[in-house]
Amino acid sequence: MPATFSWSGGGTQSAAGPDPAGALRGFRERLYGCLTRRGDALFEVADAVLCAAGPVTDLARLSLVPECRRGYGGLSDGLNAGRVEIGRLRRAVAGLELPAWPDGGIRLAVDVCGWLRPDAATSAQRLFCHVHGRGTGTGQVVAGWPYSFVTALAPGPSSWTGLLDAVRLGPDDADDCATTAAQLREVAGRLIAAGHWRPGDPPILVTGDAGYNPARLAFLLADLPVIVVARVRSDRVWYRRAPARRARAAGRPQRHGLPVRSADPATWDDPGVTAQAATPRHGPLAVTAWPRVHQKISRACPGWEHWPGREFPLIEGTLIRLAPARPGGAPPMWLWASAPDAGLDPDQVALTWQAYLRRFDIEHTFRFLKQQLGWDKPRLRDPAAADRWTWLIIACYTQLRLARPLAADIRLPWQRPLPPDAMTPGRVRAGFRHARQQAGTPASPPKPSTPGPGRPKGSKNTRKAPRQPAGKTTPKQASITRKKRKHAKHASRSAAHPG
Repeated sequence: MPATFSWSGGGTQSAAGPDPAGALRGFRERLYGCLTRRGDALFEVADAVLCAAGPVTDLARLSLVPECRRGYGGLSDGLNAGRVEIGRLRRAVAGLELPAWPDGGIRLAVDVCGWLRPDAATSAQRLFCHVHGRGTGTGQVVAGWPYSFVTALAPGPSSWTGLLDAVRLGPDDADDCATTAAQLREVAGRLIAAGHWRPGDPPILVTGDAGYNPARLAFLLADLPVIVVARVRSDRVWYRRAPARRARAAGRPQRHGLPVRSADPATWDDPGVTAQAATPRHGPLAVTAWPRVHQKISRACPGWEHWPGREFPLIEGTLIRLAPARPGGAPPMWLWASAPDAGLDPDQVALTWQAYLRRFDIEHTFRFLKQQLGWDKPRLRDPAAADRWTWLIIACYTQLRLARPLAADIRLPWQRPLPPDAMTPGRVRAGFRHARQQAGTPASPPKPSTPGPGRPKGSKNTRKAPRQPAGKTTPKQASITRKKRKHAKHASRSAAHPG
């Protein structure tokens, strides 16, 4: 008889602890200490983002917010010539309290969000970011700065996440999977150093979407207490363990067992777990899991082109299929987790796929960063200035998390009152000015100064910024091979028909 799962709800634990005002004040002081050049201007820019009425649309209007006591020139100079000690700020964010899960574990989500700059021809280090369209098959690529974010997820339906890290992907990063693995390694190290994970605790669950290679991520993070869970395509082929070798059998030992073809139900026999689950959004689900399955790896697979040996590793995990039972629902979803024996335990299977479904909370965070805090609104030229602005936005969002118990419930006439534990990021931002008065500000008041003369009126700009190309400087091996084949094919046709 199949098992039955129930959705594990629950609220989120505040990152402020027993003294929310002291926690907010302490983080603001640590943030100010991380701003080692133009610190007063950068700190007041962050306060202007939090206290502005309505969405942030540009930097000029931030200089009109009362909390920003410096003009637009000082604001721009802080972003372009300031300095943010990002390493110290990363440790300060990692030291805050994380959302609490019933089992005491940690759930992380990693995803890439693009700061689109299609018209910024003079901005360096731009890549082509994938953008989803509203219709089917309407995706496109737009030049911009892609950032890889790592967030801590919370249980239960909520739009809150804990932003922990952001890394801008550059044109010289030949292997994005290796870059993501290095980022996750540093985040896990900071969480362990902060005491959030200790020996004996459940492994850290890292969830990712279909754009990641979960097997290679699991291989690169094999020495860490991390389980990688990611969505995989519905046409993949997986293989069970090879049967035991018979005594004195001739030939090479068999490495792969019977296949599990995601597109062929005839190969779905002998699963480890078959169960029914109920979710508030998708309704009843049919859950099927196959333990100890792996994929065939060759040099044609991305990231394995330069593998030194002939035998490629067998990276085993658990394959999970989620199929909505109601007619007309979403198509089945396939997940792969880097825990080989998780498919033998119904509780572990439920914990894995429920953690993945919470991954979609990071999309709410991206939308809030762009639409309310104005992360992608400044027209900055220097990518280093974009990094400073990105970490200021992360610090702003972190202050909103800390100010949940302090912010006044300032609402519009048609909005319902909310208790502190149910406040959304937008409602907390609307009442952040009240929390700022309790926490105070370490920034110094501005000193009177006289603006410079600037360029003489009527003169031309003789130092125009050079145009910068967009795209990778180190192409992938697959694209190089494809271009070589295309050129060889064209050369053969030209030789066969010289006229």
